[in-house]
Amino acid sequence: MNESISLMVEEHENIRRMLRVLRAMCRSVMHGEDVNQEDFAAAIDFIRNYADHHHHKKEEEHLFKAMVANMGKIGENLVTHGMLVEHDLGRGHVLALTEALERFRQDPSDDNRLDIIAEAMGYAALLDRHIEKENTVVYPFAERSLSPEIFADINAASAAFEADPAEQTLRDKYTAIADRLETKYGTAA
Repeated sequence: MNESISLMVEEHENIRRMLRVLRAMCRSVMHGEDVNQEDFAAAIDFIRNYADHHHHKKEEEHLFKAMVANMGKIGENLVTHGMLVEHDLGRGHVLALTEALERFRQDPSDDNRLDIIAEAMGYAALLDRHIEKENTVVYPFAERSLSPEIFADINAASAAFEADPAEQTLRDKYTAIADRLETKYGTAA
């Protein structure tokens, strides 16, 4: 497995940890516990900055660009009409979750509580399926279809991105957030 792919699979595991935490947070809300605005804000921060900025940025700017440029119509369809659409759908769920939390802050009604659960779980379900597709279909397909020279460029770009001190700080910060929320909420059903 290429270094960049191994790294993205590892990042998927961190993202899946947060998806399980989101599920546990929603379970607590469903059982009538308070909506912890700070914890939901931390989860959204993780999603926007670790999952989207840190992880999806590498996919979109390095791997997916190479796939579209070098794999013809099938690469373009898989990326443009598949993976990128799902990234945007995830962003839509996160925006709707943020709005639901704001409405709940102003009006802690059952309807707003339900919207929080719906959007958080919608995001979690979408991303879990998306990660499974990338790990089992998209990444292996890219590794079979792109030349070693192209992957050398992808790996180098990914390594340069990871070497940026700001990205290292970001990675550490968001792994710590996942650790804290996982400890607080657990992840078991």
